[in-house]
Amino acid sequence: MNGGTVRVGVIGAGDISHYHLGGLQAAGGADIRVICGRRAERVTPVAEQYGIPGVETDYRAVLERDDIDAVLILTPENLHEEIGVAAAEAGKAMMVQKPVAHSIGSCERLIAAADRAGVSLQVSYMHRYFEEVVYVRDLIKSGRFGPIHTVRVRNATSGPIWAWYYDPTVVSGGVVFSLASHGIDLIQHLFGPIDDVSGRTACMMRERTLPHGEVVTGVELEDVAFATYRLKNGILVDHEITGCEQKGTDRFLVEIYGEKGTVLLRGQRGPLAIYAPDVIGISDWHVPELDDRPFGARHHAHWLDIVRGAVPDDASAWDALAGLHVIEAIYEAAESGGRVRVSYFEKAGYDR
Repeated sequence: MNGGTVRVGVIGAGDISHYHLGGLQAAGGADIRVICGRRAERVTPVAEQYGIPGVETDYRAVLERDDIDAVLILTPENLHEEIGVAAAEAGKAMMVQKPVAHSIGSCERLIAAADRAGVSLQVSYMHRYFEEVVYVRDLIKSGRFGPIHTVRVRNATSGPIWAWYYDPTVVSGGVVFSLASHGIDLIQHLFGPIDDVSGRTACMMRERTLPHGEVVTGVELEDVAFATYRLKNGILVDHEITGCEQKGTDRFLVEIYGEKGTVLLRGQRGPLAIYAPDVIGISDWHVPELDDRPFGARHHAHWLDIVRGAVPDDASAWDALAGLHVIEAIYEAAESGGRVRVSYFEKAGYDR
């Protein structure tokens, strides 16, 4: 389509749907016509909250509609390939929640289906669109900050709140798969492709009491991991991932140590703090003023522009495939105790 309002269907009405629905409404230019979930009693309140007229319990009913241009796929990742391939065959552009698929092969098949159908396939990496991340990426790409030497990234939460996250028949791994995927994408988005990996993983909490009272026992998926990366450009990165903290980070914490200064993302000094006197001209920590936009507005405005054809497709699906290879390398390195090389895709969008 070229220009105009994008008619959207949403498949999946869990917690993450609120980010996307709020972001679409804040961005403007989207007509959300239908939302789908397995249980009508859970979907209907979400539809009412956001003023969505249509409710379905079978995703096929969404894809069969002629008045839908694009779909958001927000289900557990073991369903992404099935629904995504069907969406491609129905001619729908799509944004798929990360992780894009439960395996490398599944991701490859989904990309191939979108290519065959000639439809846009985007993967939702929300952290790329945070105002502080956009600011820092522009600063790094300008070259004014000088060479980057080391980076520390931390992803930490108290753990998933739904039982299916701990079910190995639904997910392909623990925090490395579900949580580290955010950090891995942020690293490669800001600094360039990962070349080799070392890692350690552990399961520290084999019983989980979820917020709604359900107790999950016999948990075997990892809830703690440490990984180190050497990027293709020589930058060294330390990545800490945990899902067993009472109070973790606010989305992520990134410390950047460059030749001309230090940058803190979402640390104790706020969303963004920079110490780089020769770059900023201030001999103390500088806290820049960031654009004030509703949560998710920048992300979804960009996606809607892609669907309209106003801007080119991102390479986020290939980025997601590259990220899955990093995840597999972490697991392999943790098992072998050595370092593992990572496959790099020229189609990925990491251009540093």
